[in-house]
Amino acid sequence: MNLIERAGLMALHQFDPEVAHGLSIRALNAGLVPLPGVVTSDRLKTTVAGLQLANPVGLAAGFDKNATALEPLSRAGFGFLEVGAATPLAQPGNPKPRLFRLSEDMAAINRFGFNNEGMQAIAARLAKRPKTLPIGLNLGANKTSPDRSADFAHVLAACGPHVDFATVNVSSPNTEKLRDLQGAEALSALLARVIEVREGLSRRIPIFLKIAPDLTAEELAEIAEVALGAGLDAIIATNTTLSREGLKSAHRNETGGLSGAPLFEKSTRVLAQLSQLTQGKLPLIGVGGISTPEQAFQKILAGASAVQFYTAMVYHGIGLAAELARGLDQLLAQNGYANVADAVGKGRDRWL
Repeated sequence: MNLIERAGLMALHQFDPEVAHGLSIRALNAGLVPLPGVVTSDRLKTTVAGLQLANPVGLAAGFDKNATALEPLSRAGFGFLEVGAATPLAQPGNPKPRLFRLSEDMAAINRFGFNNEGMQAIAARLAKRPKTLPIGLNLGANKTSPDRSADFAHVLAACGPHVDFATVNVSSPNTEKLRDLQGAEALSALLARVIEVREGLSRRIPIFLKIAPDLTAEELAEIAEVALGAGLDAIIATNTTLSREGLKSAHRNETGGLSGAPLFEKSTRVLAQLSQLTQGKLPLIGVGGISTPEQAFQKILAGASAVQFYTAMVYHGIGLAAELARGLDQLLAQNGYANVADAVGKGRDRWL
């Protein structure tokens, strides 16, 4: 982290977390943040679900909910971006405060509740997006929707023509009963509707599924079976957790989803289990608690073809994207891997 970024982070931490988040987006768009551009090498280049990535380090959904900072983010060192979640109608989300820094734990708790400007506003921005790297959209459902399953299909129909992939998000803990859609029957029906819309788009885009880290072994096996049967292109493991085990910070008992460092082990174990269940038939994207190149490498060894992060930027700045990619490149070289794809799943057993 350079001195400018360190000073900027210290300043941002004087503000309420949600205000600070908004200011960070403004700083990016104003050109106040030094950006390295694309970070790549022969070792880092990879293809995931048909997407050609300069490197396997992606931005997780939630940072740029409304797709307002696509141009600077595309120059921040990431190999791909995921924006959203988007819902059919704009919605304010849950009452504030709804985002909490847990600095002692290098973590955050949020209970945003899919606050966003709605699919039409987001689609309009995505239509003007830079084409320098793959950009995907996280699909959500309105809190008051009478048919949440249909909402995912509606958002895909509106925004699908402007993105490179779309993620079905049934794993946010902040919309009541949303995680119920992870059950086999409900998930099969929902995915069928989304896939049907995908087949009607002018170009075929991959459909991903984002799952929770709080699933039992039986639930995980069910999801793997449904995903393989539905024609999904990848699974993102995992979203935030409801667990509060081992936390020290004053905000540890706030309701919402926990992200950041405490999630690393739990999410990596789920990833490894999913890797074993799918046996390489489906690419996996590892998310949860990544803040160092070593942790990104561990996710890949556990079975991830690519990784994403978000919360670590609260503590390490956006320069972490390039740092992770470059560090991962060095680790691959040190461990004798000619390409990141060669390392996928090679250390899975230690997480099972």
